[in-house]
Amino acid sequence: MNKNNTTLPLVLGSTSPFRRELLQKLGLPFETAAPDIDESRQENESPEQLVARLAEAKARVVARKFPQALIIGSDQVAVNAGEILGKPLTHARAVQQLQNASGKTVRFLTGLCLYNSATDRTQCEVVPFDVVFRKLTLEQIENYLTREQPYQCAGSFKSEALGIALFERLEGEDPNSLIGLPLIRLVRMLENEGVKVL
Repeated sequence: MNKNNTTLPLVLGSTSPFRRELLQKLGLPFETAAPDIDESRQENESPEQLVARLAEAKARVVARKFPQALIIGSDQVAVNAGEILGKPLTHARAVQQLQNASGKTVRFLTGLCLYNSATDRTQCEVVPFDVVFRKLTLEQIENYLTREQPYQCAGSFKSEALGIALFERLEGEDPNSLIGLPLIRLVRMLENEGVKVL
């Protein structure tokens, strides 16, 4: 048994470098594995249902390689006026997304699942986090996009970098949620599985 009172290894079902960096904050040894799943939205599925389903699906697909492990699955979407914001991929689409967000509140929903593949126990939650955007001029948007080029980021910004300059304020219980891994909830889930973070 290791110091965490569990014999089960911890596996992060994600290849995101941002999630990996967040999980490293807890000081626990872990592995990473790519969750190869179809992330398409199902018909009539709410954003909350989508992220909850995908977080659990990611954890369960990784469990095929790790049948005796604690597996973390996570998925996130950004929602503006009921519309899910995807990755813009192009400069023009990023401009449009940021213009639409200007002066508004964008809600980030992060699905988090801790799956014990040895016992088939799941703990899943959806954690909201709100970003209130400043009123942005086209010049500010262009300057930001030129400097950061966040075309692979949902909502067209990186909050952990220069994107912070786009905001009026942040509202939520855990700023880590915005980057994709709600650590406060995860610590509780791990403790429920006997993993002592402190």
